[in-house]
Amino acid sequence: MSDRKSWITDCERYHRRDFLKVGSAGLLGLSLADLLRAESRAAEAVKDGGTSAAGSLGKPPIGGKKAKSVIMVWLAGGPATIDMWDPRPDAPDTIRGDFKPINTKVSGLQFSEHLPKMASVADKSTVIRSIHHTIAAHELGTQYMTTGNRPNPALVYPAMGSVASMMLDTPVGVPPYVSFADLRAGRSGGAGYLGPAYNPFPVETGGGRLRVRGVSLPKELTVTELDRRDKLRNIFDEEFRKVDKGVDLAKGLDKFHAQALDILRNDRTQKAFQLEEESKAMREAYGTTPFGQSALAARRLVQAGVRFVTVSIGGWDTHRNNFQSLGTRLLPQLDQVLSTLIRDLDSHGLLDETIVYCAGEFGRTPKINQTAGRDHWARSMAVVVAGGAFKRGYAHGTTQVDGMAPATDPISPDDLAATIFQQLGINHALELTTNNGRPMQIVRDGKPVDALMG
Repeated sequence: MSDRKSWITDCERYHRRDFLKVGSAGLLGLSLADLLRAESRAAEAVKDGGTSAAGSLGKPPIGGKKAKSVIMVWLAGGPATIDMWDPRPDAPDTIRGDFKPINTKVSGLQFSEHLPKMASVADKSTVIRSIHHTIAAHELGTQYMTTGNRPNPALVYPAMGSVASMMLDTPVGVPPYVSFADLRAGRSGGAGYLGPAYNPFPVETGGGRLRVRGVSLPKELTVTELDRRDKLRNIFDEEFRKVDKGVDLAKGLDKFHAQALDILRNDRTQKAFQLEEESKAMREAYGTTPFGQSALAARRLVQAGVRFVTVSIGGWDTHRNNFQSLGTRLLPQLDQVLSTLIRDLDSHGLLDETIVYCAGEFGRTPKINQTAGRDHWARSMAVVVAGGAFKRGYAHGTTQVDGMAPATDPISPDDLAATIFQQLGINHALELTTNNGRPMQIVRDGKPVDALMG
């Protein structure tokens, strides 16, 4: 596969496409109300001994601080973390690769030479070098890493963003979960058994603009016109309720209709996408790529109260020319954007309350193949987290000299998800109910890793 094609499709022939189409304006610009009604029904399915969803947020995080939001930086295709966060300078050259390690701001911690800016913010980050699982397939690996639950053919688990959307309060007029992500349509990044109310709001990036579908009015529809149509709809709704008072769809219609109107009337989210309000220096610090501008918008979104944002950069499926792709294209972009995001959040006083989580679906083989590439490998990989009361300037776990598997302190995707939920104040062991009435823990097999906490 050529580098050009790797931007469009990975080795399993997945084509990049819009993740989800939600919230078109329709007759009144109010189709979001249907999602809000579904949200009500889903919330009623929460099982926690009679406690409401909003009151079912498990034990407090270590240190008593609670994160409010997550920005997940997704590296679609499976990054070669052995050439990034966990260099192997003492391994044979068939494993070590072309890159040299460099020192970071943390004594004894080294990154790839192509990550100098991340090396300078290592004191604000945690590197977890002992993540492991056994699913070296793109779609299933993505499901595992984004949900914290091993994929099950009989059930689609909700993404962490969807759980956060359900469990965390969000300001009026702000979508709880926004996705710029290059994830797989249908089963990854979505709400799974929670239902469509908790799917992400996908971002359109065409024409150099960033816009969340369903939270802005069409050009031909003003707020005044919206209110007029709303009054007309209320007349029909009242007649509908008189005809059939037992229909669930009518139950609480006024409440959810009002919530939909709040989102459409409120310009809080739209302002988050007005990147021209940022200084030229800040916009350039993130870079003018869609990835960089999406990350800047993510910071503005969490400032507005969004609870979970996913941004992504694709092309990490480097079966061929791994070192050329990483060194000339992928790592320089990631280095610039991720380091700027961490610094920017910190300078705005947001890093303690925002978790930055950088990962892909799996790692890549320690052994270099015959086309100067690395193949799929899930049994050892590394991720980076920052903020949200995670330890700063810390490396957790080690891998074997040959990089084949964790040597110390192994962590599963389940454990990491449980830890992130704990820092958000969400009880990972809380039982929700699937659409067929089956009780299901948010994270079935993982447990929080207290060693990661500051």
